[in-house]
Amino acid sequence: MIRRFQFEAEIYETFSCVPMAGRRKLDRVGLKVSLEQWQKLGRGERLMICHAPAESDEECDALRLFVREVTFARCGVIPKDLPDEVRQGATPPAAPPPQLVDNAKAAGVMITQNAWDGLDDDERYALIKLGGGAPQSHNLEVALAEFLGPAAEQDPGGELNRIKCQRA
Repeated sequence: MIRRFQFEAEIYETFSCVPMAGRRKLDRVGLKVSLEQWQKLGRGERLMICHAPAESDEECDALRLFVREVTFARCGVIPKDLPDEVRQGATPPAAPPPQLVDNAKAAGVMITQNAWDGLDDDERYALIKLGGGAPQSHNLEVALAEFLGPAAEQDPGGELNRIKCQRA
């Protein structure tokens, strides 16, 4: 079953963009499918990429072969290989990345280690993809709200004074 996030609700109707579940699997198998390539795939092919298992080496090899073959069949080119660092990014780190912490803080949300520990790997991956670099995605704030709930209360001076970390 595909992991569906509320902030991506529109994507699931058409799969016109690659949802986080698909992005994570593509990162895991080390392939970069462009938006143009993704949109040339049939809906069933897009769903297959998102739903296919990709935990074991054998599953990753099978999914990688499928993506390469179907993209070549539809687009005439195979997807680009991703650098190892991007491929390793499919497994989020044990601590929140500093750039993500800074971007979340700019959005008024503190990502503490305790908050990070309360997230699952899919949520961590999504936050890193949305806010782990510069520039950050327009979806970062809604994803933070979805995953962490009302993350911060502000005092009258506008400073963060208490952090709440609740799962949505």
